[in-house]
This record gives sequence, structure tokens and C-alpha cells, in this order.
Amino acid sequence: MPAHGHRSGTTPGPHLPKRLSALGILLAAFSLLLTLPAPAADIPARGSAHLGMGVVAHDGQGGTPATGDATQTEGVDVSSHQGNVGWSTLWGSGVKWAYAKATEGTYYTNPYFAQQYNGSYNVGMIRGAYHFATPDTTTGAAQANYFVDNGGGWSRDGRTLPGVLDIEWNPYGASCYGKTQSAMISWISSFLTQYRARTGRDAVIYTATSWWTECTGNYAGFASASPLWIARYATTVGTLPAGWGFYTMWQYTSSGPTVGDHDKFNGALDRVVALANG
Repeated sequence: MPAHGHRSGTTPGPHLPKRLSALGILLAAFSLLLTLPAPAADIPARGSAHLGMGVVAHDGQGGTPATGDATQTEGVDVSSHQGNVGWSTLWGSGVKWAYAKATEGTYYTNPYFAQQYNGSYNVGMIRGAYHFATPDTTTGAAQANYFVDNGGGWSRDGRTLPGVLDIEWNPYGASCYGKTQSAMISWISSFLTQYRARTGRDAVIYTATSWWTECTGNYAGFASASPLWIARYATTVGTLPAGWGFYTMWQYTSSGPTVGDHDKFNGALDRVVALANG
């Protein structure tokens, strides 16, 4: 008599243990994926940071200032993201001053800096340079030296603004760069002291009130010397960081004409010249 086959459901087939084993491996792999940190693609490349990089994500964007409320002078800020900038177009639209990113940390210089820094000057603008701070990589003094050595200096020509310390959210990791509030204050102080020693000028501080409050405890001690450049993409600047009774500059949008980042100087053009002259 021919042998009878196994009746369905009575004895496991030879492949079932292997299938269960494979399923277990797949489930374990899926579980591991859920616990892994975000992929590196979510973290921008070092050197790509720029003024206001974290403003929209942290503070939102709520309109632009009404025109004619006060005497303000239009400006722009640029980095490598803008490449070669159409300075004559911006000049024709009424932009009178500009800041270009020079450096970041002690590891990056903007490859478009010369076109941006000299190009704005050549069309008639008052210009300056800024440094994107990374307090988790090197000391404040080291970064001030790197900044001055790579375009962030100052000259008494009536057309060059003092350098800017761009201190804001860390695009590469923890918002406050892993520093306590007191350690952050010390780092900023180190940068400002060295910048003044190298140039004779007090650096401008660019920041957002929410970041400053979180990462320095809303420290008021730099306001007496350093002009404030406030970041707020809204119809008004809102509350300023402690110590500053007024802002000198205001980055009010990242979606302006020709170049996205547009700014207001709190005063007429002669006040911009006054800041340049120190």
C-alpha cells in the first residue's frame, strides 16, 4: 500500500522552525531600528550653519514688520548658501548694508566670502563679517582669533562694521552645545574679550531671545558694550534679551527678495555709518 502523507495540522512541516526563526530575526531588526538615533542625513554638514538657521523651527515665522513705523535702514545677511550675490540688484532695491559669513568654529571659511564682502562694498554698501559660534568645538578666544584671521577684522574706513558673534541654536546637536548657562556665559565672554583685544571694537551679538534665555539664563552682562542684533521673524521684535533696552539690528525674515535674509537697522543711514566708525 502506498504510504499515506501527514494529515494537515497534525505535525509541523520541516520548514516551519526556519520560518519562525527568520520572523524572529526580522522583528528583532525592526525593534532595533526603532531605537536607533536619527540618521546622519538629518544633521547638516559642518560649515553649513548661517544666521537664523534655527529661528523658524524654534520661534516660528509670523509676518513682516509694517513699513513707515520708524526710521529703519534695510540690510541683508548672506552665507555660502547664496553663492555669488547680485549686489547691484540689492543696492537698487534700497539695501544699504550687509553682513557676510566669514567663519564657523575653527574649521570653516566661507568660499564666497570675498565676492560677498567686497561685492557689497563695491556697490556702495556698508559691510561687515559674522562668525557662527560652535562653543562645543574650541574656546571662545580661539574662535575669535580664527574669525579675525579670516576676514572678521575691522578697519576705520567708515564703511566696515564691527564683527558679529552669531550665537544661537546648535544645528549639529544639543541646542546649548552641551554647556551649562554659566559655561556658556564664560565662552561668550572669552570670544568678546579676545575680539576686542584684536580689533579695538566690541563685537555685535546676534541671537534670539528664546535661545539666550535658555542657554545663558537671560544674562544681562554683555548689553553695556555689545550692540544687539535680534532674530525674530514677526511683525515686531517682541521681548529683547535682558540688559538691552533697544536693538541695533533686527533680522526679520528669511524669505525676502533677491536674498532671503533681510534685516532692519534701528535708525537712518547715518547711524549705520556711526556704528562703522565706532
